[in-house]
Amino acid sequence: MASQHAYALSAEWTGNAGSGTSGYRDYGRNVVLRIGGKPDLLASADRPFRGDADRWNPEELLLAALSECHLLSYLHVAVKHGVVVTGYTVEATGSMVVTDDDAGHFTRVDLHPRVVLADESQRELADSLHAEANRLCFIANSVNFPVHHAPVQP
Repeated sequence: MASQHAYALSAEWTGNAGSGTSGYRDYGRNVVLRIGGKPDLLASADRPFRGDADRWNPEELLLAALSECHLLSYLHVAVKHGVVVTGYTVEATGSMVVTDDDAGHFTRVDLHPRVVLADESQRELADSLHAEANRLCFIANSVNFPVHHAPVQP
């Protein structure tokens, strides 16, 4: 049976340098993301778009969402298939293109998970489970570009 879930947060622009958006270089791109009961997340634009490099940017947050969603989906799938995972890290990269009209989009994301197993004889099965985890990942199912997986051996 299908179920529906709702999520909410607030985003507050904190980059008004005194004259608002009077010019492209006249305002900061800083944002505070808030969800009740959680620490604030300080965000900005990516540095090439006049953002603060010390803050998370939307592109990094997208990579983080895809990485964590795949990780959680993978752990679920591992349990279903009797694979005991004792460690999991992932390196993620993404490619984005900005078009002549200042629009842009991601063209792909690559996840390089490193999975540590209790029983190394299950490596082939464990590596094959990334496809099923990708199929189940809510975030991967919500994007319009491919999310590739290339497991790295521990």
